[in-house]
Amino acid sequence: MNEEQVDKIYELKQELGRGAFSIVYLAVHRQTQQNYAVKVINKSDLGKDYEKNLKMEVDILTRVNHPNIISLKELFDTPNKLYLVMELVTGGELFDKIVEKGSYTEADAIQLVRKIVSAVEYLHNINIVHRDLKPENLLLKTSGNDLEVAIADFGLSKIIGQQTMMQTACGTPSYVAPEVLNATGYDKEVDMWSIGVITYILLCGFPPFYGDTIPEIFEYIMEGNFDYPAEYWGHITPAAKDFINHLLVVDVNSRLTAKDALTHPWLNSTNAPTTALTGVHDKMKEFNAERQKTLTKLRGI
Repeated sequence: MNEEQVDKIYELKQELGRGAFSIVYLAVHRQTQQNYAVKVINKSDLGKDYEKNLKMEVDILTRVNHPNIISLKELFDTPNKLYLVMELVTGGELFDKIVEKGSYTEADAIQLVRKIVSAVEYLHNINIVHRDLKPENLLLKTSGNDLEVAIADFGLSKIIGQQTMMQTACGTPSYVAPEVLNATGYDKEVDMWSIGVITYILLCGFPPFYGDTIPEIFEYIMEGNFDYPAEYWGHITPAAKDFINHLLVVDVNSRLTAKDALTHPWLNSTNAPTTALTGVHDKMKEFNAERQKTLTKLRGI
C-alpha cells in the first residue's frame, strides 16, 4: 500500500501530539466518519529490524481488548511510513487533568490505580509487557470523566526496539526499574515497578526517586532507597504505603504481580479517605513542568 491509498481511507486532520519517533493526527474514516488517532512513524527512525519486530507486535496488538487499554484498529505499511490507527481518546493526560482539576482524593487514586493494574494484568496474562508505563502513556478517555483512564503506546517500545528503552532511561529516569539499570535482563516485573512509582506520584505529586543528577537517581533506584516525607504523606493511609512498599522492591521475586496487586487491601478498600489531597496539585504542577521540559529536549523542539 502507498500513502495515496491510505489517504483514500482516512483523512488526516490536525496534529494531536508528537513523540521522538512519530506524529499523532486526528483522522476521520472517510466512509464511516468515525474519528481515530493515527500515529505516523517514519521507517528511517525504526532501525533495520523493524519488520520482524513489527509483524510480531501487530499480531499481538490486534488481539488486545480491554476497556482501560487504547486499542490498535488497523496498521498500514507504506514504503516510507507506518500508519497505526488507534482508538481516539479526548481527555488528555491523566496527570495534566489532576493539575487542572486542582484536587482529588485517595479514594479517587484507588479507582485509577485499580484500573491501571487490571489492564496490566490483562496484558501480562497474554504475555505482553508494556515496558514503558509513565504519565505520558496514561490518558483519559473523555474530558468529562477524570477517572476513566486508558493505557496508551503499549508494545510500541518493542516495535522501535532498544532505542526507545534508551530514550526512556534518559528522559524519565525515575520510572526505570532497577533490573533494567543492572542490565540483568527483565520481564513483566518492570511494569509493576512503574505502577509503584505512578501510585506514589498520584498520592503526593512527586516521584519517589529524585536527585541532583541522573546517576544519583539511578543509585537510589538500584538501592530501592525512598521515603515518605511526613509533610506530604502524614494524611495518607498505611495501606497505600504498604501497597507501594510491595511494588518498589528491588528483588523482582518479592515484587507483587498484577494478579496479587489486585487483591491487596488498599485496592479493595471501601472506606478510603474522600478528603481532597490539595497538596498534590502544586507538587504535580511542578513535576509536570519539569517533565514537559525533558520531553521537549528529547523531541528536539
